[in-house]
Amino acid sequence: MNSNSSPSKIAITSALLSSVVPVLFMLFSNLAIWKIFALFGLTFGVSYYVIRLLLERFIYRKIKIIYKTIHQSNTQHLNQNDDLLIDQVSEDVSIWAKERKEEVAILQEQESYRREFVGNLSHELKTPIFQMQGYIDTLLEGALSDPKVNYKFLNKASKSVDRLIELVDDLTSISRLETKNVQLDMSEFDIRQLVEEVYDEVDYLLKERKITCDFSQSADIRFHVRADRRRIKQVLINLVVNAIKYGKESGKVICGIYDIDENVLIEISDDGDGIPEHALPRLFERFYRVEQSRTREAGGSGLGLSIAKHIVEAHAQTIKVRSDEGKGATFGFTLQNAH
Repeated sequence: MNSNSSPSKIAITSALLSSVVPVLFMLFSNLAIWKIFALFGLTFGVSYYVIRLLLERFIYRKIKIIYKTIHQSNTQHLNQNDDLLIDQVSEDVSIWAKERKEEVAILQEQESYRREFVGNLSHELKTPIFQMQGYIDTLLEGALSDPKVNYKFLNKASKSVDRLIELVDDLTSISRLETKNVQLDMSEFDIRQLVEEVYDEVDYLLKERKITCDFSQSADIRFHVRADRRRIKQVLINLVVNAIKYGKESGKVICGIYDIDENVLIEISDDGDGIPEHALPRLFERFYRVEQSRTREAGGSGLGLSIAKHIVEAHAQTIKVRSDEGKGATFGFTLQNAH
């Protein structure tokens, strides 16, 4: 019997099979041929009706309810008297089960990510708040009148406020970027010139860590790109500051610029300890820390790389990272070539 059958087809086939034995018996009797046909018709009719009734009442009616329940949007056209095909039901239920399984896996992953994000956000907020509270309480308890510590504690409290403001600003930025309604102010500009501006702006960090910034030979040629200059500058600042903080003291940060036909590849490399391989896939997640203690000492909101990723993707481009432990890390992103 074809598995892709409807109730009526199954009932017809079953009725025919159930009528074969009586017909064979009657053929070997002395009954007239018209009586044989009459009895066959009666047997077939009764068998068909009973089998069809049983199928409808105990099997197909329940299958149809389940089918409509799991595929309401696709089966609104299905009337009460319409026949279902077994293969169709089987295939659709299998697809539905697979989709639900994938949906549950995604929801579980999102829930895990949400818990981790809330935990990280809570920690990031508590750190500067508790620091401010400690400094202010100490001042209120008498240190305010002590000229040796009052300015020092007020200065530390101010730095904690600055970190809190930076964190809130970055959260606001990333929230706007994730809405995917970012308005880009596109223009053509010299990407090397923009990198030079960034190098100048982070000069205080370079002197602090005795690091030098330079360009690779690939950046000797001037490349013009088409992008939102202000936002790409933000990307470069995040990547360059990241390279300075995690590069070797008295080391180098190198920018490479490469022509790859329709796009231009910009790479920022450091000579630090590198990033463990297991951490690379998660590096652009919000608040993700490779080494908790080391990254907190370096400061920052923990959102810089995530913001950079969202800005680059808003340009319909890609950002990647590669690293070998002990040999530094290289962050690269592409922009539209304006040639």
